[in-house]
Amino acid sequence: MSTICVHGLGYIGLPTAAMFANYDYDVVGYDTSTEVVNRLSDGEVHFDEPGLRAFVTQALDSGNLTVSDEVEPAKYHIICVPTPFDDETKEADLTYVEAAGREIMPHIRTGDTVILESTVPPGTTVDVLQPILEESGLNAGNDFAMVHCPETVLPGNIITELQQNARIIGGVNGVSTEAAVRLYDSFVEGEIRTTENATTAEFVKLIQNTFRDTNIALANEIAKLACDYGISSREAIDLANQHPRVDLHQPGPGVGGHCLPIDPWFLGQNSDKLELIELAREVNDGMSQYVIDILEEELGSLAGKKIAILGVAYKGNVGDTRKSPGLKLARELQEVTNADSDVIAADGGSGTEIALHDPHVNDQTLDLEPIESALDGADGIVIATDHDEYEDLAPDQYCDNNTASIIVDSRAIVDVSKWKNAGINVQTI
Repeated sequence: MSTICVHGLGYIGLPTAAMFANYDYDVVGYDTSTEVVNRLSDGEVHFDEPGLRAFVTQALDSGNLTVSDEVEPAKYHIICVPTPFDDETKEADLTYVEAAGREIMPHIRTGDTVILESTVPPGTTVDVLQPILEESGLNAGNDFAMVHCPETVLPGNIITELQQNARIIGGVNGVSTEAAVRLYDSFVEGEIRTTENATTAEFVKLIQNTFRDTNIALANEIAKLACDYGISSREAIDLANQHPRVDLHQPGPGVGGHCLPIDPWFLGQNSDKLELIELAREVNDGMSQYVIDILEEELGSLAGKKIAILGVAYKGNVGDTRKSPGLKLARELQEVTNADSDVIAADGGSGTEIALHDPHVNDQTLDLEPIESALDGADGIVIATDHDEYEDLAPDQYCDNNTASIIVDSRAIVDVSKWKNAGINVQTI
C-alpha cells in the first residue's frame, strides 16, 4: 500500500493516522510536539476519545503506524494541524498550515498528493498553501495533486464518523480530486462527493456548521420569546418540527467546540458580507448573559452568592472543554461581581462563589469539585452540559445543606417536578 504522512496528531490527525494504518497503509504520524510523540511511542493517547486508545494501539502494534517528530517523504501528505481563532480579529491563524506546507515542500515529489483537512477560510488551499508547496519547483495539479478534504466528525464518536460520514473532496483540478478519492475510498463507507474546486470544499464545511450555529441562534431567540409568553419553547419547537419543511434545533446556553463558534467567522474572513451570520453569533454568545439575567431575577445581586455550574464540557458525555458555554458563563459571572478576578475558582469574598463540576473532564487547570461540595450551600444551580449523569439529579441527592432557590436547566434534562416539589424554581431554556 502507499505511504502516508499525517501532519498533526490531535483530535483529527491521530484517529486519521490510525484509521489508514488499520487499513494496511504504511503511515507516519508526525507532530512537532516531542511530548506527544514520546507518549504515543509509549502507547499513551494524549486526549480522551471513546475507543481511540485501543484503535491506536492496534495500529502501532501492527507496525503500520509509527510516530515521529520529523517529516518523512510519502506518497500522500495529509495536513490535520490546528487553525486557532483570534477572538479579537475574528480571523483564523494559519501559522500551522503555513508551517506544514514549508515542512512538506522539501520532501514533495512528482506524483505525490497533498491533502489539507484542517478547517480553513475559503481560498486557503489555493492562495496560502499552494504557493508554499510550489516553491519546490513542482506545479500543483500537474506535478503533484493538491486537495482540500474537510473532516466532519464529532468528539465522542470520531472513529465511527470517520468511516461512516460522507466526505467532500475538492482538488485544484480533476486529476487532484481523483487521486484523493482513490485514497479515501479505501475506508470511507459514506458517500464521497467531489468538486473540482478546493475553495468550494472549504466553503461547504464552513456553511454546514454555520447553518447549525444560525439555526441554534433562532432556537435561542425563540426560547427567550417563549419565556415572555409563559410557554415551553421546547414543546413549541417540537410541535413546529412536525411540519415536513421545518427543522428547528434546540436552544441552550450557547454553542461550544472548535467548529460552531468559529467556522462562521472563517466563512466571512475574506468577505464583508456577514450580516445575519454575525448576528447569529452575537445571539449565541449572549446566552451566558441571558442565564445570568435569570439568576439575578431570582436571587437579586449575585455578590456573595454561590452558583454551581454543572458541566464544563461543551457537549454531553465528552470531556472536551473547547469554547465551553459552562466556562464562558463562569468567567462572565466573575466579571459581573468581581472584576479583578480572572481565575475560575471560588473566591470566598464579595464576589460570586463559583463551583464547577463535570464527571467527564479531567483538567488540572480547572478548580473542579465533587458534585456534593459543588451543590452544598449553592444559591443557584446551572446545568450547562447535558451529561447523562445529570438527568436523574434530585434536590436532596448529594448534599444536606440544600439552599438553592433556582436551577437553570439550559439543556432541559432534569425532572422538573422533583425540583418544584422541593420548592425550587426551575427555569428551562
